[in-house]
Amino acid sequence: MDSKQTSVERVGIDELLEQVRAEYERIGPRETAAAAAEGALLVDIRYAALRERDGLIPGALVVERNELEWRLDPLGSHRAPEAVSHDLPVVLICNEGYASSLAVASLRQLGLRRATDLIGGFQAWRAAGLPVDLRVTGSTE
Repeated sequence: MDSKQTSVERVGIDELLEQVRAEYERIGPRETAAAAAEGALLVDIRYAALRERDGLIPGALVVERNELEWRLDPLGSHRAPEAVSHDLPVVLICNEGYASSLAVASLRQLGLRRATDLIGGFQAWRAAGLPVDLRVTGSTE
């Protein structure tokens, strides 16, 4: 190995998820609803087809995963109006709670120290009987 190369530790995705999740406390559906009631920003990072199929959590900000860092960085030029502070409590929601964990790690690197995610994602929210807005699919619940 020459002096310009560095050694990179290789880990599988399961080990990476375990490492990432050890850095913060994840929350369940009822805790997520309570956090939202106390002012936390819920952010749905699912792609459009899943939102159209399953609906939305009322009040959640939709930011697809590929735009997340740009939209939630309070110092960023493309930030969402809701991204007001590095101290903002943020709960990320993906479909089943995997992609959101990796996204939390990225937001924490940007200084969003209160970022967390919903254990089990949108599917856990729905299974808990919490409100879902199906108007995006033409249905109502």
